[in-house]
Amino acid sequence: MKSTLKKLLPFAVVGVISGATTVGTLQYFNHDSANGDESYFTKSAPNVSFAGMNTAAVGDDFVKAAKTTVPAVVTIKNYQSRSTSRASEQDLFDFFFGDPLGGRGQQRQKQQMPDNMPSGMGSGVIISPDGYIISNNHVVAGANKLEVVLSNKKSYIATLVGTDPNTDISLLKIEEKGLPYLNFANSDNIEVGQWVLAVGNPLGLNSTVTAGIVSAKGRGIGILGSQGKAANPIESFIQTDAAINPGNSGGALVNTIGELIGINSAIQSTTGYYQGYGFAVPSNLARKIVEDIKKFGIVQRGFLGVTSLDLSNDMQVAGYNKQNKTNIKAGSGVYVTGFGDNSGAEDAGIRTGDVITKIDNTAVTDFADLSIAIGSKRPGDKVMVTYLRNGKEATATVTLRDQKGGTSARTKADLSVTEKIGAEFKPLDERFKTDYGLNSGVIATNVTEGSEIAKIGIVDNYIVIEINGKPVNSQKDVEKILDKYSGNVSVKFVDAYGQIYTRGFKMP
Repeated sequence: MKSTLKKLLPFAVVGVISGATTVGTLQYFNHDSANGDESYFTKSAPNVSFAGMNTAAVGDDFVKAAKTTVPAVVTIKNYQSRSTSRASEQDLFDFFFGDPLGGRGQQRQKQQMPDNMPSGMGSGVIISPDGYIISNNHVVAGANKLEVVLSNKKSYIATLVGTDPNTDISLLKIEEKGLPYLNFANSDNIEVGQWVLAVGNPLGLNSTVTAGIVSAKGRGIGILGSQGKAANPIESFIQTDAAINPGNSGGALVNTIGELIGINSAIQSTTGYYQGYGFAVPSNLARKIVEDIKKFGIVQRGFLGVTSLDLSNDMQVAGYNKQNKTNIKAGSGVYVTGFGDNSGAEDAGIRTGDVITKIDNTAVTDFADLSIAIGSKRPGDKVMVTYLRNGKEATATVTLRDQKGGTSARTKADLSVTEKIGAEFKPLDERFKTDYGLNSGVIATNVTEGSEIAKIGIVDNYIVIEINGKPVNSQKDVEKILDKYSGNVSVKFVDAYGQIYTRGFKMP
């Protein structure tokens, strides 16, 4: 692992902007919808007021947008237990930011933080007057307490409503009314070259406003999946050159009339600090995620049901053209290489070798386009897929499904045991048990960031020996013990160094 990281370090790497890089909390609570029309469910006017089209001076536009935005952007302080941090997470921190301490980062990570000191700080945006706040998943990750500080210095303890590692979005709630908030704009309408403002709390500098332009749209930078925290990442970032630094994470990217067009999430940098390349989650996607969390408790994710190859560079296209005797150009679409179980695309007549070029009326030039076009929809939604087969264009109507093949909304009550606790389990080899003196055990796999299993310190490949005092030797054993169970769960497990722990969590 470390040798791979060292090889990659000379290249420009992508850094998540926050000190809160540890494993996150995922707690879901249902709240009543905001009263009246004053909430993020209210449809705002399409964002067609580009800076280049405004007749007023640009400086005036910035002043108005800043006055609208600053009161609605908050500081989020992430407090964690002393046992939360692990050396492996410091490796990630060093990879994405570099280790300016020259190898002393590991030593720094092992130092215990005082209980009254936050482990990390980021930003958030108030999106309704009754206290709903949107931020990044990585800003709240690992927290056992979240403090929200308004621009007027008033402080609140926040409830974490839910998170989504696949988009790096989280939703928080504070108990207050009449708060300033921002409306979501239609991020599909933004244009490259449009003026934007980034508002947040970089490097501890509260309520900082920086200006820049939209540098690009639909950027896939590989950051969410590369950290192993997102099972099905959706990356189609807005790129901007507005100055963004650690602490800006979760803050607002707004247009010149103060409407929210993105949630600032990451930078691309060789140092971990601003070099002109910042990335924000588009507001349309962010809005869909928080609506799902608020209404259902979990994100409703639709899937096309295909495995694919991105035809976005000449080498990939050359291979496709040679195999299929075609003459398509780079950026022509996404090549279908196969199908998952219960695939809606396969049932609709799409075949291996087809090249998807459009979803509804939106062009698909690479995987980032396909990712956001499908990922922003829900199971049961129908999409018109345009594709090329043997050089000829065709269309198919596909009903999207969830990963289990369902086409209707699911709530927390519909989740399986492993989905609720956030991990899957493989049987442990009998010879391994004998060699290490174990009478039982299953190997934890696909541990979800912020899950109940992750919160007690279990990561992939740790061995779970017992649950609630009962030995487990298969995933069925885990499900049998915890099915319809409520209350505190005791887990006995072994880490990578052979150390045995017993820790607990409350069953969701």
